[in-house]
Amino acid sequence: MNEIIAYTDGACSGNPGPGGWGVVLRAESNEEVIKERLLCGGSYETTNNRMELTAAIEALKALNKSTIITVYIDSVYVKDGLTKWMPKWKSNGWKSSNKKPIKNDDLWKILDGENKKHKVNWQWVKGHSGNEGNELADKLATRERDKRKT
Repeated sequence: MNEIIAYTDGACSGNPGPGGWGVVLRAESNEEVIKERLLCGGSYETTNNRMELTAAIEALKALNKSTIITVYIDSVYVKDGLTKWMPKWKSNGWKSSNKKPIKNDDLWKILDGENKKHKVNWQWVKGHSGNEGNELADKLATRERDKRKT
């Protein structure tokens, strides 16, 4: 059976500022890439966290059916949001413990919905550490960011 893997990354110049996101989506068999799909996009006025969230969303949206997937992310914000904070946010009506609205709740809600469609193993990887998939996702994200600089 093929293993499905995604690497995601976001980039932003200024916060807010022009930003980009990138996804490397792979099907592997015996650790050999048998199919690869590159996805990317961006925004002229955004934040790094929004681009990180968008990359994770787009990785899952690209899947045609319910899938077992490992997603490698270098954003502690996204990883902790999904694995630590989200259950509390949802029970508090998408508010923080101090009753303030969650930042980027529009994207968190979309990611929550996409996450429920699949069996996702979220793995944190240190950015810019030589991980080939993460480095490629970063290149896609920074290229998209740079396209939007004025």
